[in-house]
Amino acid sequence: MLVRTALVAGLSVLALSACAKRTLPPGGQGVCWHVVKDKSGELKFNKLKSDVPTLEHCAAELESMRVRFLRMGGTAREVTGAYMGNFIFVERQGIFTAPSLEEHPYLALVRTGDGRLAVPGAMPREPAPQ
Repeated sequence: MLVRTALVAGLSVLALSACAKRTLPPGGQGVCWHVVKDKSGELKFNKLKSDVPTLEHCAAELESMRVRFLRMGGTAREVTGAYMGNFIFVERQGIFTAPSLEEHPYLALVRTGDGRLAVPGAMPREPAPQ
């Protein structure tokens, strides 16, 4: 009886989460987007660059844009973008991506010690002290 109740409750939660509203980014083959919220809170997608081959290249374009804005006196330390149906979040810790704003983003690129971006696990680690 308890197992059946737990199963029904679990399936109900799963069914409700499938109906939840998801904010999806635009597609577009090879188009890198910069995403901002306007004054009304709606998302606005600005085309940053066309013919971008990969998500990593789009993330690099967003990072470059962020650095240029900071050099001109801007204050935005975090930038949001989109590439081929995925949101890209440029943050201090690295680059994160998610298929919608409501889903948990996962790590795509990490920052190296000198601030560059690299694929997680690509940088050699220091040997553990023995």
